[in-house]
Amino acid sequence: MNSALTLVFLPVALGIIMLGLGLGLTVDDFRRVVLYPKAVLIALGCQLLLLPALCFGLVILLDLPPALAVGMMVLAASPGGTTANLYSHLFGGHVALNVTLTAINSVLAVVTLPVVVNFAIANFMSGNDSIGLQFDKVAQVFAIVLVPVAIGMLIRAKAPAFADRMQRPVKILSIVVLVAVIAGAVLKEKEHIADYFVAVGVAALIFNVISLSVGYWLPRLATVERTQSIAAAFEIGIHNSTLAITIAISPALLDSTEMAIPAAVYGLIMFFTAAVFGLLIRRRPATPPAEPA
Repeated sequence: MNSALTLVFLPVALGIIMLGLGLGLTVDDFRRVVLYPKAVLIALGCQLLLLPALCFGLVILLDLPPALAVGMMVLAASPGGTTANLYSHLFGGHVALNVTLTAINSVLAVVTLPVVVNFAIANFMSGNDSIGLQFDKVAQVFAIVLVPVAIGMLIRAKAPAFADRMQRPVKILSIVVLVAVIAGAVLKEKEHIADYFVAVGVAALIFNVISLSVGYWLPRLATVERTQSIAAAFEIGIHNSTLAITIAISPALLDSTEMAIPAAVYGLIMFFTAAVFGLLIRRRPATPPAEPA
């Protein structure tokens, strides 16, 4: 697995993606948490606590192979992806809340993701495979996640027009590099890839449906306004699979293509299930977003 693709280009791809996220963020996106405290707290509780717990139970119930089980937990601990903002916009969600949740989740993931990953490895792996994410590896996660975001935010603060122009090219470049990296990694496991997809496909689909459902209905049960609940659903249901794949495949982190398979499968499934979910939600009577007092 120690190839130029996984050692260099995958972290670069993630760095570009997180730079693109930073180009669209301002300090006000973090301050906005005080405007929608209930929605933010419930969404964060689902993302950081409930989803890893549900995923843990799911992989045990389905008796997944150890590496795939760890891969599912890495995915569950990954924050929401920027694609959630697009889906929220298309299906009547509160996009500003999505941006806020993505920003906060990306910061918190530097702490929570290693905790969940180490917990999963301790429970599902054994022997020499139980390497986990030690402090130096957590520092690398910090570097590839938060440093590009900070640079992107700085660029937007100093040159907002330039940041607006750069968002589209940065997204296109990140997709090209990511596709090349994943294709190279998949080719290395081509003899087993079909078995991996069969083994984890059901788990990824069930977990995706659970994530979207919990993300919408738990806030609704807590009387969170409907458009904010839609935003929470997409934020929780659309994970940053790129981050999960990077952590799994990178030789400096977990160095396992097999652990990356759940995130790769989920990354394909979630686009279709999120669209179906959005269509179903949009059929429900809509109400205008409530402005905070």
